[in-house]
Amino acid sequence: MTVIDPTPRARTSDVKITLRGIGKVFPLNKTPGAAPREFVALSEINLDIRRGEFLAIVGPSGSGKSTLLDILAGLAPINSGEALIDGRALSGPDLDRGIVLQGDSLFPWRTVRKNIEFGLEVKKTPKQERRGVVDRYLRLVGLTEFDNHFPHELSGGMKQRVALARALAYDPEILLMDEPFAAVDALTRETLQNELLSIWEATGKTIVFVTHSIEEAIYLSDRVAVLTSNPGTISHIIDVNLPRPRNSGDLRSSPEFGRIRHTLWQLLQGREGRA
Repeated sequence: MTVIDPTPRARTSDVKITLRGIGKVFPLNKTPGAAPREFVALSEINLDIRRGEFLAIVGPSGSGKSTLLDILAGLAPINSGEALIDGRALSGPDLDRGIVLQGDSLFPWRTVRKNIEFGLEVKKTPKQERRGVVDRYLRLVGLTEFDNHFPHELSGGMKQRVALARALAYDPEILLMDEPFAAVDALTRETLQNELLSIWEATGKTIVFVTHSIEEAIYLSDRVAVLTSNPGTISHIIDVNLPRPRNSGDLRSSPEFGRIRHTLWQLLQGREGRA
């Protein structure tokens, strides 16, 4: 386990996402006659995310985790700084990024197959090719027998698998995930975590994963970025030096897992010195 500087500099060729001095401000409703007010959600966010890395982001409520993910998705403009993907300025949503949210966000009028196919339709992928791609991801998430079911016929965990398959099917280079497993039970959550790791290892995607769970962040990621609130900024980045694959043995009960968990807990409690 290594606690490192919050502004790491990876080799340029290794960097997929670059954030430099990112600031995000939201205007607040002003009282007539009063001076305008604003809320500083993020300030001086500096971060390099390596190509093929699994990075988790943790922080207290209100620290701007979801706002940061919205910026990476191109859904929220920044007020200061620069955001780059492969050295190019991020200018808005694009098919190089897939998004999986806490709610499954599936189209209720489309079958499982048609939901997964959606991004391929946007890319104008030929119909016959689309079928092969969807078949592959149905197998990958274990839902081949449910391809003609509608979302209301699926469990919560199955819906999240469909959402993950939909995000992966059009082959984005980056996967952005915002508390994707928060709404499912503990056993299903662990199953989905292991499936996500298998998919990540098979595809080599760059994943940015927001979570409130310290254990989930450690179990999944290569590094954990810790955000503080008011305003949100990266205070520390923790290297997770645990062996992979992570689903072999009882990793969560290992001494190193416990040490990392304690360090993150201390940081989130604002006890940097003791950590």
